[in-house]
Amino acid sequence: MKKLKASKISLIICFLAAGITGFPDKAVSKKQASVDLDFTISGKQTLETKQFEIIDTEQFKISQPLESTDKTSLDENPMGQVNSVSQFEDVRPTDWAFEALKSLVERYGCIVPNGTYRGNRALTRYEFAAGLNACLEKVNELIATGAGNLPTNEESAKLQKLQQEFGAELATLRGRVDALESRAADIEAKQFSTTTKLSGITIVGIQGRSENRADTPPRDGVRDTNDSGTNINVSNFNQLYLTTQFNPRSFLVTGLLAGDGGTQPTLSNDLILGYEYDFGNQFDLSDLHFHQLLTKNLAMMVGTKGVDMVRAFRGPNRAEDAANGPLSFFAQRNPILNLDFENGGVAFDWQFAKRASLQAIYSARDIGNPGKRAGLFDGNTTAAAQLLLTPAKTFDVSLYYVNNYSPNGSLFSYAGDSCLTAVNCFAVPGRPLQTNGFGATVNWEISRKFTLGGWAGYTNSRIPGESGDVETTNYMVYLNFPDLLGRGNLGGIYVGQPPKIVSSDLPVGNNVPDLLNGGNGSEGGQPGTTTHIEAFYRWRLNDNISLTPGFIHIQDLRKRHIAIANYQYFSTIKTHQKNKPFL
Repeated sequence: MKKLKASKISLIICFLAAGITGFPDKAVSKKQASVDLDFTISGKQTLETKQFEIIDTEQFKISQPLESTDKTSLDENPMGQVNSVSQFEDVRPTDWAFEALKSLVERYGCIVPNGTYRGNRALTRYEFAAGLNACLEKVNELIATGAGNLPTNEESAKLQKLQQEFGAELATLRGRVDALESRAADIEAKQFSTTTKLSGITIVGIQGRSENRADTPPRDGVRDTNDSGTNINVSNFNQLYLTTQFNPRSFLVTGLLAGDGGTQPTLSNDLILGYEYDFGNQFDLSDLHFHQLLTKNLAMMVGTKGVDMVRAFRGPNRAEDAANGPLSFFAQRNPILNLDFENGGVAFDWQFAKRASLQAIYSARDIGNPGKRAGLFDGNTTAAAQLLLTPAKTFDVSLYYVNNYSPNGSLFSYAGDSCLTAVNCFAVPGRPLQTNGFGATVNWEISRKFTLGGWAGYTNSRIPGESGDVETTNYMVYLNFPDLLGRGNLGGIYVGQPPKIVSSDLPVGNNVPDLLNGGNGSEGGQPGTTTHIEAFYRWRLNDNISLTPGFIHIQDLRKRHIAIANYQYFSTIKTHQKNKPFL
């Protein structure tokens, strides 16, 4: 009987040896696909049903529901009974473990996967339990009856030898399991939340510009005003996101933003950095919006903060990102898409065809204030829509329309001529404006290393109840060079014109070009045209940190644009660190 018990133990060791030595370095398991909340309709990602994983929440993107597990590749009866090792199609007599398998199957009747053995596949805990139980039952049967093909002394010696040979591997495996259990317990004890991920972005910029003089305000073309903001300074921009997933079809985004430093004071509004947020490093609520997948191809975003076109509209330009793309705010996107920045409201994203989508938004800036020129409908409100098309895998075009009401005469575009009914609508609020804006952006990926794109925008604004209107135009042409001199790097050259008043026949006292010319009642637009030239190179140090040197050159070709220097140089070294999401 002692011999039978020893044989029982040896048989278990044999089973462990046959299964464990087939383990690859990394266990193969059912893969659960996930995708960033986006339908990138450039052909790089297809429209599929997948579970979403939140990585970047800077833009509103369609989320996908939970992917159903594909079971077609799994055996219907993975633990079926076999009586001969020859029933395994993938087992050959030359295999090193052939004799061990033959003994387990033909002498002891242990249950193993049916049809094919798949010796190099990982052993699941369920398969291990089923196989071990079958072996134990067979051994107990042999012990109870005292008959059968019991192991001989020679076979017992072989089994003991196998146990000794694989002792180191078993000890290593036991150590790995103990380490994994300890790590899992530590993560579970220290995790931030089971449903919420915390992620963040930090940008540190060192910038400075050359000495400049300008005709401010423009009168006679004589540059008699010095630029007082030419000292080199350091600025920082910090963004934190809390993304809470309620189920595979919905999640909540909460964002906090803090920053300090920038380009002020400046002679004009033509240069604001994309990462400029000068609020004394005091954290402010930047995002509070809920996302819900209504149908397979229709998603909704609703919230009280951060519901704007920047997050609701998909940008064709892959480099539309203050952390990863151009330095200036103007070079991020068409300025008319900034008219409702950081508002509250509701937005929809509809993927109505494989290569076409439609986004729409209604938002208000001061929704928490019930006073005059505030609230959900009487304050600064925006209704907009964008049609995004991909005629070819490498070519994207977006067409957008914006209807904006501004109670103080400012478009809040943060670039060029944004104050349209007062010289400085922040110091002395101007008359309210109703604005219709039209624009288009194209992006052509000529090759994997070279992208050509650009945009153009037009606005027509009027004072409600008054005659006349004011028109502005802007444009940009850019070249992007992905993976320039290394994987993950990006070079860019951008040339364009910030928003410029090209025509204004608003009533006397509201016509900005006329006010700058002495207020004699003349009509027309700004006499000068600003040209914006920008180049940058993002050098990827690792997955989370990049270094971006660059420069910006701004020139007024006629020397008489509103509050702008004739020549202005700007250089910066921007360090971007992206913190990985963690539980």
